[in-house]
Amino acid sequence: MQRKLLVLNSGSSSVKYRLFDLSDERVLVSGMIERIGESGTFLLDSNGADGFADHRQAIAEVLHRLKESGEMPDPNELFGIGHRVVHGGETFHTAVMVDDAVIKAIRTAIPLAPLHNPPNLLGIEICRELWPGVPQVAVFDTAFHQSMPPRAYRYALPNEFYRDDRIRRYGFHGTSFAYVTKQAAAYLGRPVESCNFIVLHLGNGASAAAIKHGRSVDTSMGMTPLAGLIMGTRCGDIDPGVMLYLMTSGNYSASKLERLLSKNSGLKGLTGANDMREILRRAATGDENARLAVEMYCYGVKKYIGGYLAVLGGIDALIFTGGVGEHATPVRYKICSDLKSCGIMIDIRKNAMGADEIAELQTVHSRVKILIVPTDEELEIARQAAEAIDTQCAGSTE
Repeated sequence: MQRKLLVLNSGSSSVKYRLFDLSDERVLVSGMIERIGESGTFLLDSNGADGFADHRQAIAEVLHRLKESGEMPDPNELFGIGHRVVHGGETFHTAVMVDDAVIKAIRTAIPLAPLHNPPNLLGIEICRELWPGVPQVAVFDTAFHQSMPPRAYRYALPNEFYRDDRIRRYGFHGTSFAYVTKQAAAYLGRPVESCNFIVLHLGNGASAAAIKHGRSVDTSMGMTPLAGLIMGTRCGDIDPGVMLYLMTSGNYSASKLERLLSKNSGLKGLTGANDMREILRRAATGDENARLAVEMYCYGVKKYIGGYLAVLGGIDALIFTGGVGEHATPVRYKICSDLKSCGIMIDIRKNAMGADEIAELQTVHSRVKILIVPTDEELEIARQAAEAIDTQCAGSTE
């Protein structure tokens, strides 16, 4: 019997969707609407679509597309809807069924993710109006990292900043880390609770996580997704004094600083481009700015590997995932080079082959496995949503 579950990712100007048959985890329908509220909005899975003024129109179009596909003639036949929510603060450690209290808590966390939580919440509220009888589940990017100990998530600020404002490290990419951790453990034929990994989610956004006994104990992103690794347009780790200097000497307001650090820094700031493929191409032709950007990017990742090795005391695998991690051969090689003393030795031939599924890249002498593990955040959201619905159903029959 089919159990159809819709995964919805409602962003600031886009809506991504994927309809799953949970009986075999097949994707029945998928697509994305971009540039909502802008001129020239388009559907990536159709041609000549009209623009959409707001998220309500966009989600109505998603419903139309699902009906048109023949896979969901009646929305009420949905088993559930899983929603991506970026920030759950300290409230949510796992996926939860949406009710009024959950809505309130997501709204309370808006100051921690002002660009992401409002559209995430809007998608939930619209779906509750359109399909009031369908179970809705919120799946949080931050939930996976709620297992971090205080020594990892606290900042060295006066205690009242944590006590009153909950200023701390939260971490992101949690659904990706959760999915990849379980996939890698299954590939190794071991219980996830027995595995220690360093996972590198490298894409336009990038972060690293230290996984001990299957749980996150540290991660590179902080209270916001700005911290940690160099990213496509984000600066990563930076001396806070730089911001103070720019504010006092460079006439930078808070909003100008936010645009600088979030939109115009990272690889884009160094090269003018945020696509690693373009930057690698330029570096190969002798572009000095591109070459330096790649060196800085890989050097920053390597420092996190060294730190997390010290934290974990040894790992079973170093894992690459995300668009860059899965496909950028030179980046993986530069990151892993000169790590022989850490037991990490990459095989040039295996690395050059790449893979669309789990693949091993280490040499026969490497003490640590080096894995490519393709991520699937939508599938992880679907699985967590289904588990939350099943748990509630089981509880209601007891």
